[in-house]
Amino acid sequence: MAQILHELTSFLDGLPEPRIVMDADYRIVAANAAYLREFGGNRPVAGRTCYEVSHRFSVPCDQAGESCPLKQSLKSGAPQRVLHLHHTPRGDEHVAVETMPIREEAGRVKYFVETLRVVRQASGRAAAQGLVGRSPAFLGMLEKVLRVANSDAAVLLLGETGTGKELVAHAIHEASAREGGPFVAVDCAGMTETLFESELFGYERGAFTGATHRKQGLVEAAGGGTLFLDEIGELPLSLQVKLLRLLETGTYRRVGGLDWLPADFRLITATHRDLREMVRAERFRKDLYFRINTFPIHTPSLNERSGDIPLLAASLLERVDRKPGRKFTAAALDWLAARRYPGNIRELRNLIERASLLADGDAIDVPHLSEMAEDDTAEGGDGAFRVDRLMGLGELENRYLDWAHRRSGGDVSILADALEVSRRTLYRKLREIR
Repeated sequence: MAQILHELTSFLDGLPEPRIVMDADYRIVAANAAYLREFGGNRPVAGRTCYEVSHRFSVPCDQAGESCPLKQSLKSGAPQRVLHLHHTPRGDEHVAVETMPIREEAGRVKYFVETLRVVRQASGRAAAQGLVGRSPAFLGMLEKVLRVANSDAAVLLLGETGTGKELVAHAIHEASAREGGPFVAVDCAGMTETLFESELFGYERGAFTGATHRKQGLVEAAGGGTLFLDEIGELPLSLQVKLLRLLETGTYRRVGGLDWLPADFRLITATHRDLREMVRAERFRKDLYFRINTFPIHTPSLNERSGDIPLLAASLLERVDRKPGRKFTAAALDWLAARRYPGNIRELRNLIERASLLADGDAIDVPHLSEMAEDDTAEGGDGAFRVDRLMGLGELENRYLDWAHRRSGGDVSILADALEVSRRTLYRKLREIR
C-alpha cells in the first residue's frame, strides 16, 4: 500500500487541478503542487486535517453544519460531490469538491483522493460582478447550477421577481461546455405573435412590408450557445405552440422562408409565476411545461438568504457607487439587514444607489439609506423584533431565528453564542426555516 501511495502521490503532483490524498481520519497524507499553491499558501499541509486547512474548523464538516464528502464516500464506497465554502489565501471561495475512495488489495477503503475546483461563477466575498452569497439557501442553488451546467438539459429558473434569475442563467452558461458560444436573452413579456416570430426566427427579404433584407433571428444568433427566455409565463398560448414546435423538432423556419433550418442552443427559461397552477388553469400548455422543466432551480428571495444582505450590500455599492472605496457603517449594515425587500435584490440595489447619491463623505450611514426608503418594508424603525398577533411557539421560534440571523449579519458562530446553542443545532434549525 505504501508503494501505491507513493505512485499515486507522484501521479497527482503532475496534474493541474488541486488534489489531496487523505486517510479515513481526515488527515492529509499528501497534496500536489496545485493544491499547495491554491489552498495551502505554499505551506506544508501533510499531517493536518482537511477541515482545519479548508475551513479553519476544529471538527469535521458534518459536525459543523456542512456535508462531508469523505464521510459520504466512506459510507457509500463511491465518489461523492459537494459544494463548500473554503478558506484560501485569497479569502473564502466557493469550491466544488469531489472525493474518490482508494481501496487496498483486500477491498477495504484506505485512502481518499479529493479534487477541488474553484467556482468562477460565484463569490463568497464582495465582488463587482456575478453571483454573490454564502448562505445555505444560496449554496443550495449554486450546487444545482454546477450539477446541471455541463449538460444540455433544459433549465427552468423559478423564484420571485428581482432574485437575479438572469445572473443565474449567465452562470449556468459560463460553467457549461457552451461557454465559448453566445448567450442570448429574450424577454417574453408583451410579445405579440408577429414580433415573436420575426425576433426569434428572423425573416427573409420581402417577407412583409419594410423587410428590405434578410434578418437573423435570435435562435440563429444563439447557435452553439444558450438561449435564455425570461418571463416565459407571460407567453400567450398561441406562441407557446410555436415555441414547443421549435423545441420538439429542433428546427425552425424564417418568416417568409421555405427551408427548415436546424437549431443548436441550450435552453434556459425563467418565470416568477406558478406554472403548475397555470397548467391546471389551462393558461400554460402542459406539454411545453414538461419540455422546459427538465431541471428546475429555485432562486431564493432575500428573505430566504437574509444572512447575505451585508455581503450583497457591499457588492452592490461597489457596482453602483461613483466614488470608489466607500463603505457602509456598521449601523447602516444593521439597518439594511433588518428590512424586508419585496423587490429582492433589485430593490436593495435601488436603495443603495440612492444612498450613494445622497452621501458626500467616505461612509454611507443610516440617514443616507432611510431618507428615500419605503417605510412599509421595514420591520421597525429601531430594528426590534416584534410580533403583531398570537401564534404557535414553533412559528414564533422560526420568526425569531430569521430575525436574529439577519441581525447577526449571517455570522453563525456569533449567533450560536448569543442564543446559547451549539453551531450544529443552529445550522439544523436554520435549514428547517429556509
